[in-house]
Amino acid sequence: MGARVRLAAVLLAVATTVAGSSLALAHEVRPHGRFDLPMPGFAPPTTRLHNGSPESAGLDPDPIREADAALAEWANPSTGRPLFAGAVSLLAHDGVVVDRQAVGGALRYADGDGTELPAAEQVPMRVDTIFDVASVSKLFTSLAVMCLVEDGKIAVDERAVRYLPEFGVNGKESVTVRQLLTHTSGLEPFIPLWRDWPDKAARVKAVMDRTPVTRPGTAYTYSDLNLITLGVLVERISGKPLDQFVADRVTGPLGLVDTGYNPPAAKLSRIAATEYQVAPPRGMVHGQVHDENAWSLGGVAGHAGVFSTAADLAVLGQAILNGGSYAGKRVLRPDTVQKMLTNYNAAFPGNAHGLGFELDQRWYMGGLGGPRTAGHTGFTGTSLVLDPSSRSIAILLTNRVHPSRGWGSINAARETLATALARALAVPPRHGRALWYAAPGNDTTATLTTPPLPGTRPLRISFDAFVDTDGGDQFVMEASADGGPWQSVPVRARGVGAPMGEVTALSGSRHRSWWTVNTIAPVADKITLRWRFSTDSRYTGRGISIDGIVVTDGSRTLLNGEKEPHLIRPLGWRLRTR
Repeated sequence: MGARVRLAAVLLAVATTVAGSSLALAHEVRPHGRFDLPMPGFAPPTTRLHNGSPESAGLDPDPIREADAALAEWANPSTGRPLFAGAVSLLAHDGVVVDRQAVGGALRYADGDGTELPAAEQVPMRVDTIFDVASVSKLFTSLAVMCLVEDGKIAVDERAVRYLPEFGVNGKESVTVRQLLTHTSGLEPFIPLWRDWPDKAARVKAVMDRTPVTRPGTAYTYSDLNLITLGVLVERISGKPLDQFVADRVTGPLGLVDTGYNPPAAKLSRIAATEYQVAPPRGMVHGQVHDENAWSLGGVAGHAGVFSTAADLAVLGQAILNGGSYAGKRVLRPDTVQKMLTNYNAAFPGNAHGLGFELDQRWYMGGLGGPRTAGHTGFTGTSLVLDPSSRSIAILLTNRVHPSRGWGSINAARETLATALARALAVPPRHGRALWYAAPGNDTTATLTTPPLPGTRPLRISFDAFVDTDGGDQFVMEASADGGPWQSVPVRARGVGAPMGEVTALSGSRHRSWWTVNTIAPVADKITLRWRFSTDSRYTGRGISIDGIVVTDGSRTLLNGEKEPHLIRPLGWRLRTR
C-alpha cells in the first residue's frame, strides 16, 4: 500500500513538473485553446454553445480585442466613410462563445447617397439583429438537398434531369446534382430574372432553359443558377415549398427561431436595412430580401432569401462541427456532413468546394483557413467560417450594402476577424518557456537577427518553425558575410506538410505542425544570420513561430537561442509563451 502511495506521489510530481501551468496537462487529453494540435473528425455531438471568456476557453484575449477595436473603427471611423454601416460578430471555440460584438447602425441612412438619418431615427446594431445573409442561404439549400439524399430520394451523382426533366435541355442533360452543389455545372453566374422575365413561372423556366457557358465538369464557375435549380429540385422532390422544407428539416429541429425567409413585420425593428435600390425602384430595402432575383421569386429561392442572426448561425455551425446534430436533434448523419466538407474540386485549384460549403478560402477565412475549413459569404456583407480542426466558429454579419453596394468590399474585416481567432489559439513553445513570434500585417517585414558569429568554419543552424502564412508571403533564412549584403540560405525542413528537398523560402503551411529546419551558412570571417518574414499586400495567416535556435561550428555551440535570447535582435518579432 505504501509503495502505491509513493508511486502516486511520484507520478503527481512528474505531472506537475511537466505541466508548468494549469493548462498543460489538460492539453494531453483535450487540446483546449490549441492551434498546433488539429483535431480529427467531429466534436462530441453533446457539445453545446455557452457563453464564456477567451481566457475560459484557453485563448489569448488580445488578438480578439484588437479585432473588436478594428471592427468598431471600420463602422465609425474618425475620418472618412465607414467600411460598413454596422456589424455583429461572434467567435466561438470548443463550444464556448468567447466574443460577441455589435457596432454601428442597423438602419443608418435615408437614401442611396449616404445621407444619415437624424440620430433619433437611426437604429443601432444589437447582438440579436437579424440580417439578410444573402448567399449564406446557399448552405441551407445544400442542407435541404442532403436531407433528401439521406431520405433516399435523390443521389448526388445522379443527373439532375432525372428529378427535373425540364432542366435537361440545351446541353445540361449530363449535369449532376454534385456539379450543381460544387459549381461545376457550366452555368453562368447570374441572369437578371427580375428584369427580363415577367413572373415567377417564367423566371424559373428561364433558369431551366439556360445553356451552359462551359462544358459541364470542365471548369469552376460560381453561379446563383446552380442553387436556384437545386431549390426547385427540393420543392419538386419533397412536395413542399423550399422555405417549409428548410423549416421542417433544419431550422426547426435546431431551434433557429430567428432564421427563415420573408421575416414577419413584427421583427422589422430588429432587421438590418440593406440597399437603397433604384432599379428595381424599391427604395430603402428593409425587411425584404436584398437580392433582386430572390425578391422576384417571392423572397424564397435556392441562392438567397434567408434571414438570420449571429446566434442562430453559431448553432448551425456547431451542429456541423458536431457532425450534424445539436442539443439532441440530428439533422444529418456524420458521414453526410463529412461529404459536405470534402473537396470535390481538386481539378480546379483555389476553388475547393464540398457539397455546398466552400473550403480553404484564405481571403475570408484568414488564419483559420485550412483544407478542412468550411464556410460561405454573402453579398450583403456576411460570412460564416467553421474550422473543424480547432473546433472554432467565426461569424461576421454586416449590412455593407446599406445604403449602396458600390461603397466597397469588407473582405479585410472578414479576414481580420477569422485571423484574430486563429491567433488567439495557442502554439506553445516546443522548447523551454518561450518562442519567437511574428504576425505582421500586409506589406510588412519582420526580422530576427543574430550577432556576428565567427564563421571560419561552416556553421550549422537548426531551429524549429511553425509556419502559417498565405502563399504569397515568404519566410527566409539569410546570411551576411563580413558585413556584406544579405543572401538567401537554402534550408531543409522536416515535418508534416514540410516542403520536399532544399528550398529558399518557407510559406503556406496549412498543416498546423512544427517543422525541424536545418541549414549550413557560408564560410567567412564573420557571419550574421537573420530570419526574415515578409508579407505581400494580400492575406496573412496566423504567423510564424521560431523555437530552439542552435548555431554550431561542429565542435562549439556559438549561439543557443534558449539560453541566450538576449543576444538576438528582434524587429517585428517578440518573445511569447504561446
